[in-house]
Amino acid sequence: MDPAALAWLVAQLGPTTNTDDLTASHARLGTARNVALEVLAERRAALLAEPLRLVVDGVVTMDRTGNLTGLERQITALQDATGPDDTPASTDTTHQIEAVPIRPARRTR
Repeated sequence: MDPAALAWLVAQLGPTTNTDDLTASHARLGTARNVALEVLAERRAALLAEPLRLVVDGVVTMDRTGNLTGLERQITALQDATGPDDTPASTDTTHQIEAVPIRPARRTR
């Protein structure tokens, strides 16, 4: 993985993300955008595995629904974005010529 892709991943996922894990995931998945989507999906799954809201009357209230909403927005934005190592869509509009052998038509009488 090139330094530009690694820097993009760190910008998307935060500076505390393990770069060795990112490099291993990039080798497996092929693009930085796919790595970012996988990491964010894992974070989302971890949030959903535990209660999003916890209330102990008079002691503490903990609400993680904002974190979940933020992760889902980031996942949606990344699905539409182009990563640093994504191949651009082909814009080739040249005409293609194909050679086809010509056979004489059979005539039956």
